[in-house]
Amino acid sequence: MAQPATWDHPEPLAVESAPVPEYGSGSLADLLPTLAAGMGVPGTTAAIPELTPADRNCVFLIDGLGWEQIKDHADEAPYLHALLGSSRGGTGRPLTAGYPATTATSLASVGTGLPPGAHGLPGYTVRNPATGELMNQLRWQPWTKPQAWQPYPTIFQLAQDAGVHAAQVSSPTFQNTPLTKVALSGGTFHGRLTGEERMDLAAEQLAAGDRSLVYTYYAELDGAGHRYGIASDTWRGQLMYVDRLVQRLADQLPPRSALYVTADHGMIDVPFDEEHRIDFDADWELRAGVALLGGEGRARHVYAVPGAGNDVLTCWREVLGEQFWVASRDEAIAAGWFGPHVDDRVHDRLGDVIAAARDDVLIIASEREPKESAMVGNHGSMTPAEQFVPLLEVRS
Repeated sequence: MAQPATWDHPEPLAVESAPVPEYGSGSLADLLPTLAAGMGVPGTTAAIPELTPADRNCVFLIDGLGWEQIKDHADEAPYLHALLGSSRGGTGRPLTAGYPATTATSLASVGTGLPPGAHGLPGYTVRNPATGELMNQLRWQPWTKPQAWQPYPTIFQLAQDAGVHAAQVSSPTFQNTPLTKVALSGGTFHGRLTGEERMDLAAEQLAAGDRSLVYTYYAELDGAGHRYGIASDTWRGQLMYVDRLVQRLADQLPPRSALYVTADHGMIDVPFDEEHRIDFDADWELRAGVALLGGEGRARHVYAVPGAGNDVLTCWREVLGEQFWVASRDEAIAAGWFGPHVDDRVHDRLGDVIAAARDDVLIIASEREPKESAMVGNHGSMTPAEQFVPLLEVRS
């Protein structure tokens, strides 16, 4: 007698199997508090034990420069590649960006020294509980009062109050943006258009105080990755340029200085086919019971219509659970995805369902997010290619 066929359906990925960032000891949120504590700034704690204090600290954040991308591109970035062993205090290890691994979240983590559950910028787009609308936290649309959204002081402000010379050297475009205000304000802002000008001025600002904390930033590598992908000649050309910028700054460090080169996230290229790009706008199962779709392709916040949260969670797990870690809000909080604690004001900004990609896949939304859905390079989740960022070190 024939045996009945068994249904061999893989179990969804366990929420607990997601590689949670190293909050408290090795995440981006731990960097500036560690540097500031080494300069004697009250209210800060040295959280990354591998780092040695310096009187003058410069953080150069290169948008989109993941740890794995440096490892894989020694020819294009020989200077950066040679510094890999210096990362994280000479251990040769990366930091973790924090979840989600996206620019607004990571810059807020860097500047405030807090994980996303505390600073409250937990995604590319999240629901504003006061209005029910999706808020884009990178572009700050629709506008909301910055200090109400993120009330904590930045590490730059604490440093300035403690008599440390604090300065930011970046594109003039960013001087008055709400994101700069909530994440990076404090000290003086110096706008410079070219990368070379920023490197030269960052070195000057570093030398301007006996104790200095200087931040500088470069965005175009990330833009090239989104538009053309990290396998493109355009992206590789940007990486070569970045490599020269870092060396230019390192060659000008004043005495008693430490330069730290880091990033807000890494990046992966995702193929343009239905297997790798699941279109929410064309999938009735994923849309059922969903009021708002937030986040981005590899790190989604899903907001259910009232009463439908459990059904949406069940559906998303059944459809996506072999490729995404799919968690309820409470499960993600308990697992520590957003840090050890989530502030009350932040709780309802998180999705009722949260989906983080493990495989090289996206949940796009071709109609409501046409520009984002067309990007070649993507990021946001907890995979090493997205989460691991360098902390390369040069000392004078």
